[in-house]
Amino acid sequence: MRPHLIRLLVCCIACLAFSSGWAADEKYTLLVFGDSLSAGYGLEEGQGWVTQLTNKVASEAWPFRVVNGSVSGETSTGGLARLPAMLASYSPKVFVLELGGNDGLRGLPLAILKQNMQTMIDLAEAAGAVVILTGIQIPPNYGPRYTLPFAEMYTELAVENDLALVPFLIEGIPQQPELMQNDGIHPKAEAQFMILDNVWPLLVPALEEIANTRGH
Repeated sequence: MRPHLIRLLVCCIACLAFSSGWAADEKYTLLVFGDSLSAGYGLEEGQGWVTQLTNKVASEAWPFRVVNGSVSGETSTGGLARLPAMLASYSPKVFVLELGGNDGLRGLPLAILKQNMQTMIDLAEAAGAVVILTGIQIPPNYGPRYTLPFAEMYTELAVENDLALVPFLIEGIPQQPELMQNDGIHPKAEAQFMILDNVWPLLVPALEEIANTRGH
């Protein structure tokens, strides 16, 4: 092969490699930051609602990659400790905050929980992310003096920070015991699509807001 053709071929390959890398890098990040409800506790790999979200985002050709930063058993204190590194690593444009349930089950004072949640919201917004908050409810045996203010805390945070709120992440599932795992806390695999259905309508406006900046 002639030298100039070799140089041309090398140049073309380099350009293709560069353009492919650029296409991958230009995808925005949607970070789901939660506990076992989003980490897929008790499910086989790939069955959780976040995996279904990943598939939906890809099938509809949104310019986002979904990162699941959820950890089973996570508390707001643990999440707050992990969050700065996650934000630095992924620079998310959309941030779904799904924490607080484990704090509630442990009876953490609500003032501490709310402050932890507020700090995570502040950190995510300072990093340039649109924040979506998901609420959770704890079993009634904890008593109304704790369970009611606990549930209301999510609404307060949403109003005070002008955030989109999913009032109850697993709405419609606990009312059908056959959809819950034996622990009575975690939904089964066949209920995961319902979680996505609860989140998706609140997520779309955020995806559109970011995607429209690049003409999606």
